[in-house]
Amino acid sequence: MQPFNLTDPLTDKIISKPNSQCLHLAVTMGDPGGIGAEVILKALADPSITESCRLTVFGTRSILQNTYQVLQATGESLANPESLSVVDIPLDKTILSQIILGQGNQASGRASFAYLEAATDRTIKGEFQGIVTAPIAKSCWNAAGHNYPGQTEILAKKAGVEKFGMLFIARSPYTGWTLRTLLATTHIPLCQVSATLTPELMTLKLELLINCLQQDFAIKNPKIVISGLNPHSGEQGQLGTEEKDWLFSWLETQQKQHKDVKLIGLVPPDTMWVKPGKAWYGNRLELIQTSNTSGHCSILKMKELGDGYLALYHDQGLIPVKLMAFDQAINTTIGLPFIRTSPDHGTAFDIAGKGIARATSMKTAIKLASKLAYCRFTQ
Repeated sequence: MQPFNLTDPLTDKIISKPNSQCLHLAVTMGDPGGIGAEVILKALADPSITESCRLTVFGTRSILQNTYQVLQATGESLANPESLSVVDIPLDKTILSQIILGQGNQASGRASFAYLEAATDRTIKGEFQGIVTAPIAKSCWNAAGHNYPGQTEILAKKAGVEKFGMLFIARSPYTGWTLRTLLATTHIPLCQVSATLTPELMTLKLELLINCLQQDFAIKNPKIVISGLNPHSGEQGQLGTEEKDWLFSWLETQQKQHKDVKLIGLVPPDTMWVKPGKAWYGNRLELIQTSNTSGHCSILKMKELGDGYLALYHDQGLIPVKLMAFDQAINTTIGLPFIRTSPDHGTAFDIAGKGIARATSMKTAIKLASKLAYCRFTQ
C-alpha cells in the first residue's frame, strides 16, 4: 500500500518540492477564441503554481493582454501578462484580425497550431522539460489545414514516438482516491474501434500503463482493471465475439508475463465504473482507516479498486471520468520523451471572456507536470 500526501491533488507519490530553477515548462495558450488565456492568467496568479517551476507561455501577447483587461472587471486574481515569460508567436495581421474571443475559426486554428508547434520544437531541443497544453478545437485545426485528431498525435509525431497513450488522472476531493484511466483507442469513430483493437495494440497500451504506474507513481505491484468491449463482455459470444475470439486469451497471456502486476478483467463495461464511482464519492464503501508510521496523516485503502483502468475506446473511458471529475481531471500523454499534461476540458467558446471559467484543471495540470518532470529529470 503506497502512502500519499493528502494535500497533493493527484499523485500518490510523496516527493519534495521541485527546484524551480531546474524545471522549465512550456504552457501553450490553446485556441485564442476560447478560455485558454483566461485559465492561464488565473492559474499563474496562484503563487503555489509559479513557485513549483519556471513557466513560459507560448501564445500571442496582445491577446493575453486583451483578456487581462476584459477580466479585470470580475475582480478575480489574475497574472499580469507584462510580468510573465511569454514567447509571442508572430501571426499575420489578417489572421490576428480574424480572431474573436468566443468564436473558433480558421484563424484561431492556425494560431493554436502555431503555439503548439513552437512549444514542441523547443521542448524537443531540450529547452523545456514538459508542455502543458490549453485546449484547442479540432474543427478549427481542420479548417486551417491541419488534419490531426488532436494535440496528442502531433506531439508524438514530432517526438518520433509510435508508442504513446492518453492517460486521464483525477483525485477525489471527497475520499482522496485517485482515478487513472488509459484509453486503448482514442480519436476514431466508434465503427472503427473493433478493427483497430488488436493484441499488439492492447499489449502496447498495457505496457505503457504498467511502466507509468511503476515509474511515475511508484506503485511497485499495480492492480489494473481492464474493460470488455461489448455489452456484458460479449456474453460468451452472444453479444459480440471479440472477447471470446481473442481478448480473454490475450489477458491470460499478459497475466502470465507480468507476474508483478494483477490484471482484473474483462470487466463488463456497464459495471466497470461502479466501484470507482463509489470510491470517488465515498458512498457505502468498506473503508479501512489506518495511520502511517509517523502518525501525522491518514491512509485510505479501498478494497478491489484498481491503480489503473484500461478502457477500450474514447467514450467508454471518458464518460465516467468527466462525470466524476469534469473540471478536475488531467490528460497526460505517456510514452513521450518529455512531460505533457492538459486540462480535461474543451475551449468553451460559449463562456470565453465572461470571467466564469474555472482554472482548477489548468492549475492541477501544471502541478502534475511539475511533479512528473521532477521525478523524471532530477532524480
